[in-house]
Amino acid sequence: MSKLIQVEHLKQYFPVAGGKLFENRVVKAVDDVSFYIEKGETLGLVGESGCGKTTTGRTLLRLYEPTSGRIVYDGKPIFDSGDVPLTDENGEPQKDAAGRAVCGPKTVVNMMPYRRRMQIVFQDPYASLDPRMTVGDIIGEAIDIHKLCKSKQERHDRIIEMLRRVGLNSEHANRYPHEFSGGQRQRVGIARALAVDPEFIVCDEPISALDVSIQAQVVNMFEELQEQMGLTYLFIAHDLSVVKHISNRIGVMYLGKLVELADSSELTFHSVHPYTRSLISAIPVADPRLSRTRQRIVLEGDVPSPVNPPSGCRFRTRCPYATERCAQEEPAFRVVSPGHYAACHNLEQVK
Repeated sequence: MSKLIQVEHLKQYFPVAGGKLFENRVVKAVDDVSFYIEKGETLGLVGESGCGKTTTGRTLLRLYEPTSGRIVYDGKPIFDSGDVPLTDENGEPQKDAAGRAVCGPKTVVNMMPYRRRMQIVFQDPYASLDPRMTVGDIIGEAIDIHKLCKSKQERHDRIIEMLRRVGLNSEHANRYPHEFSGGQRQRVGIARALAVDPEFIVCDEPISALDVSIQAQVVNMFEELQEQMGLTYLFIAHDLSVVKHISNRIGVMYLGKLVELADSSELTFHSVHPYTRSLISAIPVADPRLSRTRQRIVLEGDVPSPVNPPSGCRFRTRCPYATERCAQEEPAFRVVSPGHYAACHNLEQVK
């Protein structure tokens, strides 16, 4: 497989109003995150609310302009702040004759040609659809913007085809969003994303607002669409059991940082970061006898403020393995085994 998306040292900071005079405070929503997504795969992104998952997805599409870092889509940079070292095929920084790191030129491309190739399915199906537009017009809006159809009949046929692909029918095209259930609205949102025939879709917690009975249907539909259309997903959720089902690889975020990244089965059965292990221990088990024997890892304390995160490792204030080194030195995101990465000083002590 070839890499469709490469994200290197991505940062997204938001200014905070208030505070002392002349004090520039920022929320470090995404702070130095690096990963890649291969063509045709699903990368899951999990973590607690407020950890930066959604901001990562939106920044990736440049719905938010990144503070710094590099985003490469299909081999071409769509954003480069000019201060991130270029890397070779092995991920090692490139250096010039004097041994200095080589950075790429500052690049901010026009996103309009990429909007058709990169789409998003939003979390809230109630807020993401215009209540004054019919479903047909909602789906047809992107078709019109990108001038994908030459006639009204072709446009109508394409809209009906998109509705059919997500399990709706032609009668739904003339209805308004308030006439649909939450699950049906989310299907409309998915049809809107599919209307421009994209390659990559950011799925921003697409099932969290839906009933449990509907969630499985929507997840199965995502898998079927991926198989039919060769789609690549960044699947964002806080429910690790759902992400485990749909993802090829899973990344775990905590307070703006990526703390672990591995294949889905590897992360589930051989996680090494204490935060990941806590998340996995919280996954419900259907077997009552097995559930009673499992030991739940309960974290103490609250998530620190992203405006004033802890020094060193951001997880140290809630970590049972934290040492003095964790407060002084930020752990590197390093290779644990082939394809498995984690950021922790005390991986050998984690049980």
